[in-house]
Amino acid sequence: MRGAGYDFVPWQINWMNDHDQLVRVNARSGVGSGRVSEVIAMRPGKIVLVILGAVLALVGLGFIAGGGTLVWANATQRDASGYYNTSTNPLSTTTYALTGSVDLGSNASQADWVPAHPAGTVRIRATSITGEPVFIGIASRTAVDSWLRGVAHEHVTSIEFGPFSTETQQVAGNRPATAPSREGFWATSTSGIGTQTLTWPSQRGQWSVVVMNASATRGVAVDVNVGMNTGLLLPIGIGLGLFGLLVLGGAVVMLYFGLRRPSTTQVQRPDSAPASVLQVAPAPGSYPVRLDGHLDPTTSRWLWLVKWVLVVPHVVVLAVLWLAVFVLTIVAGFAILFIGRYPRPIFDFNAGVMRWTWRVSFYAIGAFATDRYPPFSLAPDPTYPADFTIDYPDHLSRGLVLVKWWLLALPQYVIVAFFAGGWGFGLHGSSRSAAGVGLIGVLALVAAVVLAVRGRYPESIFDFVMGMNRWCYRVLGYAALMCDEYPPFRLDNGGTDPGSQTVPPLPEAPDLGGELVGAAH
Repeated sequence: MRGAGYDFVPWQINWMNDHDQLVRVNARSGVGSGRVSEVIAMRPGKIVLVILGAVLALVGLGFIAGGGTLVWANATQRDASGYYNTSTNPLSTTTYALTGSVDLGSNASQADWVPAHPAGTVRIRATSITGEPVFIGIASRTAVDSWLRGVAHEHVTSIEFGPFSTETQQVAGNRPATAPSREGFWATSTSGIGTQTLTWPSQRGQWSVVVMNASATRGVAVDVNVGMNTGLLLPIGIGLGLFGLLVLGGAVVMLYFGLRRPSTTQVQRPDSAPASVLQVAPAPGSYPVRLDGHLDPTTSRWLWLVKWVLVVPHVVVLAVLWLAVFVLTIVAGFAILFIGRYPRPIFDFNAGVMRWTWRVSFYAIGAFATDRYPPFSLAPDPTYPADFTIDYPDHLSRGLVLVKWWLLALPQYVIVAFFAGGWGFGLHGSSRSAAGVGLIGVLALVAAVVLAVRGRYPESIFDFVMGMNRWCYRVLGYAALMCDEYPPFRLDNGGTDPGSQTVPPLPEAPDLGGELVGAAH
Protein backbone atom coordinates (compact mmCIF):
# COMPACT_ATOMS: atom_id res chain seq x y z
CA MET A 1 0.00 0.00 0.00
CA ARG A 2 1.36 3.40 -0.90
CA GLY A 3 0.36 6.94 -0.07
CA ALA A 4 1.70 10.40 0.75
CA GLY A 5 5.28 9.42 0.14
CA TYR A 6 5.08 6.36 2.43
CA ASP A 7 4.97 2.69 1.61
CA PHE A 8 2.81 0.62 3.94
CA VAL A 9 2.42 -3.06 4.54
CA PRO A 10 -0.34 -4.44 6.80
CA TRP A 11 2.21 -4.99 9.60
CA GLN A 12 5.30 -2.86 10.01
CA ILE A 13 8.06 -4.48 12.10
CA ASN A 14 10.35 -2.33 14.21
CA TRP A 15 13.18 -3.67 16.39
CA MET A 16 13.18 -2.25 19.90
CA ASN A 17 16.46 -1.69 21.67
CA ASP A 18 15.30 -3.39 24.87
CA HIS A 19 15.91 -7.13 24.67
CA ASP A 20 15.28 -7.42 20.92
CA GLN A 21 11.54 -6.91 21.22
CA LEU A 22 9.51 -6.93 18.01
CA VAL A 23 6.84 -4.24 17.91
CA ARG A 24 4.30 -4.85 15.19
CA VAL A 25 2.27 -1.74 14.49
CA ASN A 26 -0.99 -2.02 12.62
CA ALA A 27 -0.45 0.26 9.65
CA ARG A 28 -4.14 0.55 8.83
CA SER A 29 -5.21 1.94 12.16
CA GLY A 30 -1.93 3.27 13.54
CA VAL A 31 -1.25 3.72 17.20
CA GLY A 32 -4.84 4.50 18.04
CA SER A 33 -6.02 0.91 17.62
CA GLY A 34 -3.35 -0.59 19.84
CA ARG A 35 -0.19 -2.56 19.13
CA VAL A 36 1.09 -6.08 19.60
CA SER A 37 4.61 -6.61 20.99
CA GLU A 38 6.46 -9.84 20.57
CA VAL A 39 8.86 -9.89 23.52
CA ILE A 40 11.43 -12.22 24.92
CA ALA A 41 9.82 -14.16 27.79
CA MET A 42 11.16 -16.72 30.23
CA ARG A 43 8.91 -19.53 31.35
CA PRO A 44 8.67 -20.14 35.10
CA GLY A 45 10.50 -23.45 34.72
CA LYS A 46 13.48 -21.70 33.17
CA ILE A 47 13.52 -19.06 35.88
CA VAL A 48 13.58 -21.84 38.49
CA LEU A 49 16.49 -23.46 36.62
CA VAL A 50 18.42 -20.18 36.67
CA ILE A 51 17.79 -19.69 40.38
CA LEU A 52 18.78 -23.26 41.26
CA GLY A 53 21.81 -23.01 39.00
CA ALA A 54 22.91 -19.79 40.69
CA VAL A 55 22.48 -21.26 44.17
CA LEU A 56 24.37 -24.41 43.20
CA ALA A 57 27.09 -22.28 41.63
CA LEU A 58 27.58 -20.45 44.93
CA VAL A 59 27.63 -23.75 46.81
CA GLY A 60 30.09 -25.26 44.34
CA LEU A 61 32.35 -22.22 44.46
CA GLY A 62 32.23 -22.36 48.26
CA PHE A 63 33.36 -25.99 48.28
CA ILE A 64 36.08 -25.26 45.74
CA ALA A 65 37.31 -22.27 47.78
CA GLY A 66 37.29 -24.33 50.97
CA GLY A 67 39.12 -27.22 49.33
CA GLY A 68 41.64 -24.88 47.75
CA THR A 69 42.28 -23.23 51.11
CA LEU A 70 43.02 -26.60 52.73
CA VAL A 71 45.35 -27.63 49.89
CA TRP A 72 47.11 -24.25 50.13
CA ALA A 73 47.46 -24.61 53.91
CA ASN A 74 48.91 -28.11 53.49
CA ALA A 75 51.49 -26.79 51.05
CA THR A 76 52.51 -23.54 52.76
CA GLN A 77 51.42 -23.34 56.41
CA ARG A 78 53.31 -26.22 58.02
CA ASP A 79 56.62 -25.88 59.85
CA ALA A 80 59.67 -28.10 59.31
CA SER A 81 58.14 -30.77 61.58
CA GLY A 82 54.84 -30.80 59.69
CA TYR A 83 52.80 -28.90 62.29
CA TYR A 84 50.16 -26.24 61.66
CA ASN A 85 50.74 -23.66 64.39
CA THR A 86 48.88 -20.84 66.03
CA SER A 87 50.71 -17.66 66.92
CA THR A 88 52.29 -17.43 70.39
CA ASN A 89 49.97 -15.56 72.74
CA PRO A 90 49.96 -14.77 76.48
CA LEU A 91 47.57 -16.41 78.92
CA SER A 92 47.38 -15.58 82.60
CA THR A 93 45.24 -16.05 85.68
CA THR A 94 45.38 -15.09 89.33
CA THR A 95 44.10 -18.54 90.29
CA TYR A 96 46.02 -21.84 90.46
CA ALA A 97 45.36 -23.25 86.99
CA LEU A 98 44.27 -22.49 83.44
CA THR A 99 42.07 -25.14 81.83
CA GLY A 100 40.42 -25.75 78.48
CA SER A 101 38.22 -28.55 77.16
CA VAL A 102 37.66 -30.17 73.76
CA ASP A 103 35.28 -32.87 72.52
CA LEU A 104 36.86 -35.19 69.94
CA GLY A 105 33.91 -37.47 69.30
CA SER A 106 32.71 -38.70 72.65
CA ASN A 107 29.37 -40.06 71.49
CA ALA A 108 29.13 -43.71 70.54
CA SER A 109 27.33 -42.75 67.33
CA GLN A 110 30.43 -40.83 66.20
CA ALA A 111 32.75 -43.83 66.44
CA ASP A 112 31.98 -44.92 62.87
CA TRP A 113 33.13 -41.71 61.21
CA VAL A 114 35.51 -40.01 63.67
CA PRO A 115 39.09 -41.24 63.01
CA ALA A 116 41.18 -42.82 65.76
CA HIS A 117 43.32 -39.66 65.94
CA PRO A 118 40.78 -36.90 65.18
CA ALA A 119 43.24 -34.01 65.42
CA GLY A 120 46.37 -35.92 64.46
CA THR A 121 49.23 -35.20 66.84
CA VAL A 122 48.74 -32.18 69.06
CA ARG A 123 51.68 -30.13 70.27
CA ILE A 124 51.45 -27.53 73.07
CA ARG A 125 54.34 -25.23 73.95
CA ALA A 126 54.29 -23.06 77.06
CA THR A 127 56.89 -20.68 78.48
CA SER A 128 56.50 -19.08 81.90
CA ILE A 129 56.54 -15.29 81.80
CA THR A 130 57.51 -15.09 85.48
CA GLY A 131 60.24 -17.75 85.34
CA GLU A 132 58.29 -20.30 87.38
CA PRO A 133 58.54 -23.99 86.36
CA VAL A 134 55.55 -24.82 84.12
CA PHE A 135 53.31 -27.88 84.06
CA ILE A 136 51.25 -28.92 81.01
CA GLY A 137 48.93 -31.91 81.15
CA ILE A 138 46.13 -33.54 79.15
CA ALA A 139 43.60 -35.87 80.79
CA SER A 140 39.98 -36.90 80.48
CA ARG A 141 37.58 -34.12 81.36
CA THR A 142 36.01 -36.21 84.11
CA ALA A 143 39.36 -36.78 85.87
CA VAL A 144 40.39 -33.13 85.65
CA ASP A 145 37.00 -31.90 86.90
CA SER A 146 37.23 -34.29 89.83
CA TRP A 147 40.78 -33.18 90.74
CA LEU A 148 40.00 -29.47 90.48
CA ARG A 149 36.72 -29.67 92.40
CA GLY A 150 37.04 -27.08 95.16
CA VAL A 151 40.24 -25.62 93.61
CA ALA A 152 40.39 -22.03 92.37
CA HIS A 153 41.00 -22.13 88.61
CA GLU A 154 40.06 -20.30 85.42
CA HIS A 155 38.42 -22.15 82.54
CA VAL A 156 38.96 -20.83 78.98
CA THR A 157 35.62 -21.15 77.18
CA SER A 158 36.63 -19.64 73.79
CA ILE A 159 39.66 -18.27 71.97
CA GLU A 160 39.80 -15.93 68.97
CA PHE A 161 43.01 -15.26 67.02
CA GLY A 162 42.18 -12.24 64.92
CA PRO A 163 42.89 -10.30 67.06
CA PHE A 164 43.74 -12.61 69.93
CA SER A 165 41.16 -12.64 72.72
CA THR A 166 39.74 -15.13 75.20
CA GLU A 167 36.57 -15.63 77.15
CA THR A 168 37.04 -17.29 80.51
CA GLN A 169 35.10 -18.36 83.55
CA GLN A 170 36.67 -18.20 87.01
CA VAL A 171 35.88 -20.85 89.62
CA ALA A 172 36.44 -19.96 93.26
CA GLY A 173 38.20 -22.38 95.59
CA ASN A 174 41.34 -23.29 97.48
CA ARG A 175 44.84 -24.50 96.62
CA PRO A 176 45.29 -28.00 95.11
CA ALA A 177 46.09 -30.66 97.68
CA THR A 178 49.04 -31.99 95.64
CA ALA A 179 51.34 -30.89 92.84
CA PRO A 180 49.96 -31.83 89.40
CA SER A 181 52.95 -33.98 88.45
CA ARG A 182 52.19 -36.35 91.37
CA GLU A 183 48.79 -37.34 89.93
CA GLY A 184 48.53 -40.47 87.79
CA PHE A 185 45.45 -39.73 85.65
CA TRP A 186 47.25 -37.69 82.99
CA ALA A 187 47.20 -39.11 79.46
CA THR A 188 50.42 -37.15 78.91
CA SER A 189 52.18 -34.37 80.77
CA THR A 190 55.43 -32.43 81.01
CA SER A 191 56.89 -29.92 83.47
CA GLY A 192 60.10 -27.97 84.07
CA ILE A 193 61.88 -24.65 83.75
CA GLY A 194 61.87 -22.77 80.43
CA THR A 195 59.82 -23.70 77.39
CA GLN A 196 57.93 -26.96 77.86
CA THR A 197 56.67 -28.94 74.88
CA LEU A 198 53.92 -31.53 75.13
CA THR A 199 53.01 -33.82 72.23
CA TRP A 200 49.89 -36.02 72.28
CA PRO A 201 48.46 -38.38 69.65
CA SER A 202 44.84 -37.24 69.90
CA GLN A 203 42.14 -39.79 70.70
CA ARG A 204 38.36 -39.86 70.70
CA GLY A 205 36.68 -38.58 73.82
CA GLN A 206 36.24 -35.50 76.00
CA TRP A 207 39.57 -34.05 77.10
CA SER A 208 40.87 -31.19 79.23
CA VAL A 209 44.17 -29.32 78.95
CA VAL A 210 45.69 -27.93 82.17
CA VAL A 211 48.47 -25.33 82.39
CA MET A 212 49.73 -24.31 85.86
CA ASN A 213 52.83 -23.71 87.90
CA ALA A 214 54.62 -26.99 88.59
CA SER A 215 54.60 -26.14 92.32
CA ALA A 216 50.80 -25.57 92.24
CA THR A 217 51.20 -21.97 93.43
CA ARG A 218 48.79 -19.14 92.69
CA GLY A 219 49.31 -16.87 89.69
CA VAL A 220 49.96 -18.46 86.29
CA ALA A 221 51.36 -16.43 83.37
CA VAL A 222 52.60 -18.18 80.23
CA ASP A 223 53.13 -17.68 76.51
CA VAL A 224 51.33 -20.53 74.71
CA ASN A 225 51.58 -21.93 71.19
CA VAL A 226 49.45 -24.82 69.87
CA GLY A 227 50.24 -26.94 66.81
CA MET A 228 48.63 -29.86 65.01
CA ASN A 229 50.21 -32.44 62.71
CA THR A 230 47.60 -34.23 60.60
CA GLY A 231 47.51 -35.79 57.17
CA LEU A 232 43.77 -35.20 56.74
CA LEU A 233 43.83 -31.68 55.31
CA LEU A 234 45.16 -32.61 51.87
CA PRO A 235 42.68 -35.42 51.07
CA ILE A 236 39.81 -33.41 52.58
CA GLY A 237 40.80 -30.38 50.48
CA ILE A 238 41.01 -32.45 47.29
CA GLY A 239 37.67 -34.09 48.07
CA LEU A 240 35.96 -30.77 48.71
CA GLY A 241 37.41 -29.35 45.50
CA LEU A 242 36.24 -32.30 43.38
CA PHE A 243 32.79 -32.21 44.94
CA GLY A 244 32.62 -28.46 44.31
CA LEU A 245 33.53 -29.01 40.66
CA LEU A 246 30.72 -31.56 40.31
CA VAL A 247 28.23 -29.18 41.89
CA LEU A 248 29.50 -26.32 39.72
CA GLY A 249 29.15 -28.51 36.64
CA GLY A 250 25.53 -29.21 37.54
CA ALA A 251 24.99 -25.48 38.06
CA VAL A 252 26.42 -24.71 34.61
CA VAL A 253 24.05 -27.23 33.01
CA MET A 254 21.07 -25.69 34.82
CA LEU A 255 22.10 -22.17 33.85
CA TYR A 256 22.62 -23.22 30.24
CA PHE A 257 19.16 -24.73 29.86
CA GLY A 258 17.60 -21.93 31.90
CA LEU A 259 19.13 -19.12 29.85
CA ARG A 260 19.23 -20.50 26.33
CA ARG A 261 16.84 -19.33 23.60
CA PRO A 262 13.91 -17.99 25.59
CA SER A 263 10.52 -18.28 23.95
CA THR A 264 8.51 -15.30 22.69
CA THR A 265 5.05 -14.17 23.74
CA GLN A 266 2.75 -11.55 22.33
CA VAL A 267 1.51 -8.67 24.47
CA GLN A 268 -1.25 -6.30 23.33
CA ARG A 269 -0.56 -2.62 23.83
CA PRO A 270 -3.91 -0.92 24.52
CA ASP A 271 -4.84 2.59 23.49
CA SER A 272 -4.68 3.69 27.13
CA ALA A 273 -1.06 2.68 27.64
CA PRO A 274 0.85 5.66 29.03
CA ALA A 275 3.41 7.36 26.87
CA SER A 276 6.22 6.23 29.16
CA VAL A 277 5.79 2.62 28.08
CA LEU A 278 5.39 3.23 24.34
CA GLN A 279 9.15 3.24 23.76
CA VAL A 280 10.95 1.98 20.70
CA ALA A 281 14.27 3.80 20.58
CA PRO A 282 16.48 5.94 22.79
CA ALA A 283 17.00 9.58 21.99
CA PRO A 284 20.40 10.31 20.41
CA GLY A 285 23.07 10.74 23.08
CA SER A 286 20.84 9.52 25.91
CA TYR A 287 22.04 7.33 28.74
CA PRO A 288 21.59 3.61 27.96
CA VAL A 289 19.75 2.95 31.23
CA ARG A 290 16.24 4.42 31.16
CA LEU A 291 13.61 4.48 33.88
CA ASP A 292 10.01 5.56 33.31
CA GLY A 293 6.92 5.82 35.45
CA HIS A 294 3.38 7.07 34.87
CA LEU A 295 1.57 8.54 37.87
CA ASP A 296 -1.85 6.95 38.25
CA PRO A 297 -4.38 9.75 38.97
CA THR A 298 -6.82 7.24 40.48
CA THR A 299 -4.43 6.02 43.18
CA SER A 300 -6.29 5.04 46.34
CA ARG A 301 -5.98 7.24 49.40
CA TRP A 302 -5.43 4.36 51.83
CA LEU A 303 -4.11 1.33 49.93
CA TRP A 304 -0.53 2.50 50.48
CA LEU A 305 -0.90 1.59 54.15
CA VAL A 306 -0.91 -2.13 53.30
CA LYS A 307 1.16 -2.23 50.12
CA TRP A 308 4.29 -3.18 52.08
CA VAL A 309 2.40 -6.32 53.12
CA LEU A 310 1.00 -7.00 49.66
CA VAL A 311 4.47 -7.00 48.09
CA VAL A 312 5.88 -9.63 50.49
CA PRO A 313 5.52 -12.42 47.86
CA HIS A 314 7.45 -10.25 45.40
CA VAL A 315 10.15 -9.54 47.98
CA VAL A 316 10.63 -13.26 48.64
CA VAL A 317 10.93 -14.08 44.95
CA LEU A 318 13.18 -11.10 44.24
CA ALA A 319 15.53 -12.05 47.07
CA VAL A 320 16.18 -15.35 45.31
CA LEU A 321 16.35 -13.72 41.88
CA TRP A 322 18.94 -11.20 43.08
CA LEU A 323 21.04 -14.08 44.35
CA ALA A 324 21.00 -15.39 40.79
CA VAL A 325 21.86 -11.91 39.46
CA PHE A 326 24.88 -11.78 41.78
CA VAL A 327 26.24 -15.08 40.45
CA LEU A 328 25.46 -14.29 36.82
CA THR A 329 27.09 -10.85 37.06
CA ILE A 330 30.32 -12.52 38.16
CA VAL A 331 30.05 -14.88 35.18
CA ALA A 332 29.37 -11.92 32.89
CA GLY A 333 32.35 -10.06 34.32
CA PHE A 334 34.70 -12.88 33.33
CA ALA A 335 33.08 -13.03 29.89
CA ILE A 336 33.63 -9.29 29.40
CA LEU A 337 37.22 -9.63 30.61
CA PHE A 338 38.00 -12.28 27.99
CA ILE A 339 35.75 -11.53 25.01
CA GLY A 340 34.60 -7.93 25.61
CA ARG A 341 30.90 -8.80 25.46
CA TYR A 342 28.13 -9.28 28.00
CA PRO A 343 26.46 -12.68 27.34
CA ARG A 344 23.05 -11.78 25.95
CA PRO A 345 20.96 -14.36 27.89
CA ILE A 346 22.52 -13.21 31.17
CA PHE A 347 22.00 -9.56 30.17
CA ASP A 348 18.31 -10.18 29.48
CA PHE A 349 17.81 -12.05 32.76
CA ASN A 350 19.57 -9.42 34.89
CA ALA A 351 17.73 -6.58 33.17
CA GLY A 352 14.46 -8.46 33.74
CA VAL A 353 15.13 -8.75 37.47
CA MET A 354 15.89 -5.03 37.64
CA ARG A 355 12.66 -4.29 35.74
CA TRP A 356 10.69 -6.48 38.13
CA THR A 357 12.30 -4.74 41.10
CA TRP A 358 11.42 -1.31 39.72
CA ARG A 359 7.77 -2.26 39.22
CA VAL A 360 7.53 -3.43 42.83
CA SER A 361 9.29 -0.29 44.06
CA PHE A 362 7.03 1.95 41.95
CA TYR A 363 3.96 0.21 43.41
CA ALA A 364 5.16 0.30 46.99
CA ILE A 365 7.88 2.04 48.99
CA GLY A 366 9.76 3.60 46.06
CA ALA A 367 6.90 5.80 44.86
CA PHE A 368 3.38 4.56 45.88
CA ALA A 369 2.43 5.89 42.43
CA THR A 370 0.04 3.19 41.21
CA ASP A 371 -2.46 0.69 42.57
CA ARG A 372 -1.85 -1.76 39.72
CA TYR A 373 -0.33 -4.85 41.32
CA PRO A 374 3.04 -5.59 39.69
CA PRO A 375 3.21 -8.73 37.53
CA PHE A 376 5.39 -11.69 38.47
CA SER A 377 7.41 -11.40 35.28
CA LEU A 378 10.85 -10.52 33.95
CA ALA A 379 9.51 -9.47 30.55
CA PRO A 380 8.48 -5.94 29.58
CA ASP A 381 4.80 -5.27 30.18
CA PRO A 382 3.53 -2.37 28.07
CA THR A 383 0.31 -2.22 30.08
CA TYR A 384 2.07 -1.49 33.37
CA PRO A 385 2.76 2.17 34.26
CA ALA A 386 6.42 1.58 35.20
CA ASP A 387 9.14 0.53 32.79
CA PHE A 388 12.89 -0.10 32.88
CA THR A 389 15.14 -0.40 29.84
CA ILE A 390 18.85 -1.03 29.25
CA ASP A 391 20.34 -0.92 25.76
CA TYR A 392 22.38 -4.01 25.00
CA PRO A 393 26.00 -2.96 24.33
CA ASP A 394 27.79 -4.39 21.32
CA HIS A 395 31.12 -4.16 23.11
CA LEU A 396 32.32 -3.45 26.65
CA SER A 397 35.76 -2.41 27.87
CA ARG A 398 37.81 -5.28 29.27
CA GLY A 399 39.80 -2.98 31.53
CA LEU A 400 36.85 -1.09 33.02
CA VAL A 401 35.23 -4.30 34.22
CA LEU A 402 37.99 -4.57 36.84
CA VAL A 403 37.47 -1.13 38.39
CA LYS A 404 34.16 0.48 37.47
CA TRP A 405 31.94 -1.51 39.85
CA TRP A 406 33.92 -0.52 42.94
CA LEU A 407 36.53 2.20 42.42
CA LEU A 408 34.90 4.38 39.76
CA ALA A 409 31.43 3.97 41.21
CA LEU A 410 32.37 4.99 44.76
CA PRO A 411 31.22 8.64 44.42
CA GLN A 412 27.93 7.40 42.97
CA TYR A 413 27.46 4.94 45.84
CA VAL A 414 27.62 7.81 48.34
CA ILE A 415 24.82 9.63 46.53
CA VAL A 416 22.76 6.44 46.10
CA ALA A 417 23.10 5.71 49.82
CA PHE A 418 21.66 9.16 50.53
CA PHE A 419 18.80 8.66 48.08
CA ALA A 420 17.95 5.01 48.75
CA GLY A 421 19.35 4.48 52.26
CA GLY A 422 22.20 2.23 53.33
CA TRP A 423 23.44 -0.30 55.84
CA GLY A 424 26.56 -0.40 57.98
CA PHE A 425 28.08 -3.27 59.90
CA GLY A 426 30.64 -3.43 62.70
CA LEU A 427 32.60 -6.63 63.20
CA HIS A 428 34.89 -5.76 66.12
CA GLY A 429 33.71 -7.36 69.31
CA SER A 430 30.02 -8.13 69.14
CA SER A 431 28.44 -7.66 65.72
CA ARG A 432 26.56 -4.42 65.19
CA SER A 433 24.47 -3.07 62.34
CA ALA A 434 22.78 0.21 61.51
CA ALA A 435 20.29 1.20 58.84
CA GLY A 436 19.82 4.56 57.20
CA VAL A 437 16.47 5.61 55.70
CA GLY A 438 16.80 7.05 52.22
CA LEU A 439 15.32 10.29 50.92
CA ILE A 440 13.28 8.36 48.33
CA GLY A 441 11.41 6.43 50.99
CA VAL A 442 10.86 9.53 53.11
CA LEU A 443 9.43 11.61 50.25
CA ALA A 444 7.33 8.73 48.94
CA LEU A 445 5.82 8.40 52.42
CA VAL A 446 5.20 12.15 52.56
CA ALA A 447 3.45 11.98 49.19
CA ALA A 448 1.32 9.07 50.41
CA VAL A 449 0.26 11.03 53.50
CA VAL A 450 -0.63 14.04 51.33
CA LEU A 451 -2.61 11.68 49.09
CA ALA A 452 -4.53 10.40 52.12
CA VAL A 453 -5.31 13.93 53.34
CA ARG A 454 -6.00 15.75 50.07
CA GLY A 455 -6.95 12.89 47.77
CA ARG A 456 -4.27 13.83 45.23
CA TYR A 457 -0.67 12.72 44.82
CA PRO A 458 1.63 15.80 44.68
CA GLU A 459 3.19 15.78 41.23
CA SER A 460 6.21 17.84 42.27
CA ILE A 461 7.21 15.18 44.79
CA PHE A 462 6.53 12.46 42.21
CA ASP A 463 8.85 14.13 39.70
CA PHE A 464 11.63 14.47 42.28
CA VAL A 465 11.23 10.89 43.50
CA MET A 466 11.39 9.66 39.91
CA GLY A 467 14.61 11.62 39.37
CA MET A 468 16.25 10.03 42.40
CA ASN A 469 15.08 6.55 41.42
CA ARG A 470 16.37 7.13 37.90
CA TRP A 471 19.77 8.13 39.29
CA CYS A 472 19.92 4.97 41.45
CA TYR A 473 19.02 2.62 38.63
CA ARG A 474 21.55 4.20 36.30
CA VAL A 475 24.23 3.48 38.90
CA LEU A 476 22.85 -0.04 39.31
CA GLY A 477 23.16 -0.75 35.59
CA TYR A 478 26.70 0.64 35.56
CA ALA A 479 27.78 -1.30 38.66
CA ALA A 480 26.26 -4.48 37.22
CA LEU A 481 28.70 -4.09 34.28
CA MET A 482 25.85 -3.61 31.79
CA CYS A 483 27.22 -0.39 30.28
CA ASP A 484 30.48 1.55 30.16
CA GLU A 485 29.01 5.05 30.07
CA TYR A 486 29.52 6.70 33.45
CA PRO A 487 26.22 7.69 35.12
CA PRO A 488 25.68 11.46 34.86
CA PHE A 489 25.66 13.54 38.02
CA ARG A 490 22.26 14.86 37.09
CA LEU A 491 18.71 14.65 38.44
CA ASP A 492 16.41 14.09 35.46
CA ASN A 493 13.11 14.69 37.21
CA GLY A 494 9.77 13.61 35.83
CA GLY A 495 8.03 10.42 34.90
CA THR A 496 9.45 10.04 31.39
CA ASP A 497 13.16 9.47 31.00
CA PRO A 498 14.83 12.08 28.75
CA GLY A 499 16.13 9.24 26.62
CA SER A 500 12.73 7.68 26.00
CA GLN A 501 10.88 8.22 22.75
CA THR A 502 7.36 7.19 21.85
CA VAL A 503 6.01 5.66 18.67
CA PRO A 504 4.76 8.42 16.40
CA PRO A 505 1.25 7.93 14.97
CA LEU A 506 1.30 6.42 11.49
CA PRO A 507 -0.69 8.16 8.74
CA GLU A 508 -3.99 6.59 7.80
CA ALA A 509 -3.79 4.43 4.71
CA PRO A 510 -6.59 3.15 2.53
CA ASP A 511 -7.59 -0.46 2.86
CA LEU A 512 -6.51 -2.06 -0.39
CA GLY A 513 -7.51 -5.53 0.60
CA GLY A 514 -4.13 -6.50 1.98
CA GLU A 515 -2.12 -5.71 -1.20
CA LEU A 516 1.61 -5.65 -0.46
CA VAL A 517 4.01 -3.29 -2.17
CA GLY A 518 7.76 -3.01 -2.31
CA ALA A 519 10.09 -0.35 -0.97
CA ALA A 520 9.48 3.37 -1.36
CA HIS A 521 10.75 4.98 -4.50
